[in-house]
Amino acid sequence: MHPLLSLCVFWLLPVALVLEDASPLDCVPRKTVPHDMVKAHLFHEKGVFNYSTMLLREDLDLLLLGAREAVYALDLNNISKKHASVKWEVTKEQKDECTNKGKDPEKDCMNYIRILHKMEDNRMYVCGTNAFDPECDYMSYADGKLTLEKKEEDGKGKCPFDPSQRYSSIMVDNNLYSATSINFLGSEPILMRSSPVSIRTEFKTSWLNEPHFVSMAQMPESDKNEEGDDDKVYLFFSETAVECDCYNKLMVSRVARVCKGDLGGQRTLQKKWTSFLKARMDCPVLESQLPHIIQDTYLWCDPQLHWKDCMFYAIFTPQWGTSDLSAVCAYKVSEISKVFAQGKYKTPVPVETSFVKWVMYSGDVPVPRPGACINNEARKAGINQTLDLPDRTLQFIKDRPLMDQSIQPIGDKPLLVRRGATFTRIIVNEMQDADGEMYHVMFVGTDEGTMLKAVNYDGEMFIIEEIQLFDPPEPIKILKFSNVTAQLYAGSDYGAAQIPLASCERSSSCMDCILARDPYCGWDNVVRKCVALSSSQRKLIQSLKKGDASLCPDADPFKPVNRSIWPGSNTKLHCPSSSNLAGTRWERDKQRLTPSDRFQLQQDGLYIFNVSDRDGGRYRCLSVERSKTNEYTTTVAEYQLTIATAGSGKSIDTLSPQAQKDGPSVAGLQAVVAILVISLLVLLAWNFYKGHIPLPCKCGKKNGQQSHEEGGLNPEWHHEAQRSAAAEDKPMVSGRDKIGK
Repeated sequence: MHPLLSLCVFWLLPVALVLEDASPLDCVPRKTVPHDMVKAHLFHEKGVFNYSTMLLREDLDLLLLGAREAVYALDLNNISKKHASVKWEVTKEQKDECTNKGKDPEKDCMNYIRILHKMEDNRMYVCGTNAFDPECDYMSYADGKLTLEKKEEDGKGKCPFDPSQRYSSIMVDNNLYSATSINFLGSEPILMRSSPVSIRTEFKTSWLNEPHFVSMAQMPESDKNEEGDDDKVYLFFSETAVECDCYNKLMVSRVARVCKGDLGGQRTLQKKWTSFLKARMDCPVLESQLPHIIQDTYLWCDPQLHWKDCMFYAIFTPQWGTSDLSAVCAYKVSEISKVFAQGKYKTPVPVETSFVKWVMYSGDVPVPRPGACINNEARKAGINQTLDLPDRTLQFIKDRPLMDQSIQPIGDKPLLVRRGATFTRIIVNEMQDADGEMYHVMFVGTDEGTMLKAVNYDGEMFIIEEIQLFDPPEPIKILKFSNVTAQLYAGSDYGAAQIPLASCERSSSCMDCILARDPYCGWDNVVRKCVALSSSQRKLIQSLKKGDASLCPDADPFKPVNRSIWPGSNTKLHCPSSSNLAGTRWERDKQRLTPSDRFQLQQDGLYIFNVSDRDGGRYRCLSVERSKTNEYTTTVAEYQLTIATAGSGKSIDTLSPQAQKDGPSVAGLQAVVAILVISLLVLLAWNFYKGHIPLPCKCGKKNGQQSHEEGGLNPEWHHEAQRSAAAEDKPMVSGRDKIGK
């Protein structure tokens, strides 16, 4: 824990609010899907890395994928099919110049594609780091070919120099808004609009203080606005807090916004934003004493509703290793807009200790309101553009861009909290269930190459599944999905993956389908399968909020597997796990089994040691899972165990087939021990023959204590003989690790 001043601790108290009715923090995915079980389309080209920029061109049925020194046009329905590609490589001179400036020639001095945006004329605007000298160009797709137009533009302020540096950009009405660093050292961060009038932020720590940019989004706030307000561009980032007096640098999460029609000031703030305002964002997570840091956002809007009903979903991770909890919080756009439009400002106040303390500004606020867009009220006063704003308003916002009030999430708590893998990216899709109710499904990428599929059911955090998209594990650097194909696309350093939003086939029974509580899936009683709602015309069984599996019809009788084994042998009866939330229970002839020296009950099966005649019978493995309504039990494996007798003529299974495959059999262990004993006898006979070991009658001391000079037994050989003898006295298989799994 880093030491903080009392003022800083006091400031953080709201962040550490106790979530009285929060769900358990350690939210466990119901199912874990390994990489080899994922039906994914994959794309990777040898020698090319960093597949971290994507542009969906649904009008062309293409996924444009930006990587290191290459852009690919992939089939939107199957990204393993490449339609076209174009290389954008640095020259030897550019690479040498980059290397001479102290950068790694194989890591830094390449051209990493960082910006891909669609233009209004259907061309694409593309920018790359270009060996620490960023450049931009125009790209077109025609006749199955990708073409760079070679109209190189200066990329400084649009694209980062450093490929490892966080950045963000968005194209609005053919104008590029970008948040990155404008210099080689990365010490001059800016939020910039490139055209029609180039405009940017001030180089002041009160505006941007060592920021890490995350994402940007446009909001059409002029739509049906009675006040005649302007559209906004929102920027999400984290930075070192200027308002907290701390011994160590404290990072906080921010949201800033600017007006689309901002042209800068006439004298003050020339070619600078006059509408730049920022506020702190909180995502209070239990156990955390320091604010979590924003990593990615997703803007969700219902096209049939007003922009005020839009929401930002954001993922947060801990700072300074104070916790291992990642979280998802959601924010109403209307609440964010209200803070900027009506909230109080913070102002810097010098104190005796030479610190600058930030407190709430309580003086008179100039008119027009600092940071506000040009609206009807301003137009009535003769102010039709930002160039007409008075210097008093501009000087105020130049000195005080920070709002006093912080942005709180919906419900004042996270929608999802997960312990373990760090969240990296998020997208959200809305799905209508069988009863017509709408749900927001969150797809969250992690730094271990997995993707979580989760829903918050009226305050209950529920992770449907965790899917291993990339193997070996690589952080997911970008997530996109297409409503046209109902497919999700992910990118990492080593490749791209595509999977469907719905994966209903992973549920093999009605109970499994209902307990999965997946908005995309339901049980079809006609075909007796778990199917996607989008592909069925019939009424499907679902119970998303409660997981009421009693709605399911009676399951088909389970056909037992016949097993016959020898008395005295060991065996394992396998039991497949249907859910991480389920426990297992074993029964023999409808009587519950309890663990003992001969019966070991594991999550994946039952181990039976030293089988006797009384162990025959019908064994049944039950999966027991609790939902919000009840505890449900279903049979997942059943065996009829028969104890073989001499001359029975039956096929004998001392171990399950899987055990024989993965581990040594009892017969194999017997053979190994026999070979070791014979080898030891031969070795002893050879030593007797050579005279290295005297006859036993000449041994005068016990336990090998006689010296070598007296011809006594070598202690090492003696101990080896003792171990071999001990091994012969023990059972052939004495522990779990001696049998197959």
